[in-house]
Amino acid sequence: MSTVTFGVVPGYGEKLHEAFGYSGAVRVGDRVETSGQAGVDDDLVIPDSLEDEIVQAFDNVERTLATVGATWKDVIHVNSYHKVAPGDDAIGDDVNTVMAEQFRRRLDGRAPIWTETGVTVLGLAAMRVEIRVTAIVGSGN
Repeated sequence: MSTVTFGVVPGYGEKLHEAFGYSGAVRVGDRVETSGQAGVDDDLVIPDSLEDEIVQAFDNVERTLATVGATWKDVIHVNSYHKVAPGDDAIGDDVNTVMAEQFRRRLDGRAPIWTETGVTVLGLAAMRVEIRVTAIVGSGN
């Protein structure tokens, strides 16, 4: 039987765990799943800049993975959720450019699968992005 380990990030993760009763990550054997990670700081403040918010969300994925012994280099699947206005027909190039830059910076040539979804609301009113991942620990070596 596989060991199950839940991870909670110090700071923002602890606040969300206390408020809503969920963990940021779960590891079962060598497989890791994260909950959606927002671009918030430890006080749940969202940056004014969309680029900064996306970078912070990537940072928070990294912090969350670390709670269960994984890194971005172990990631095999990314789901990203992006706030769009009702009636918009695409997620903007401004978002895609930053997302691609972050993939290149953090994945060292690894290219996980990616599903990008436009939504009209996210967990906090000011949020514009949320990222969740699946990782296999050790697969990025």
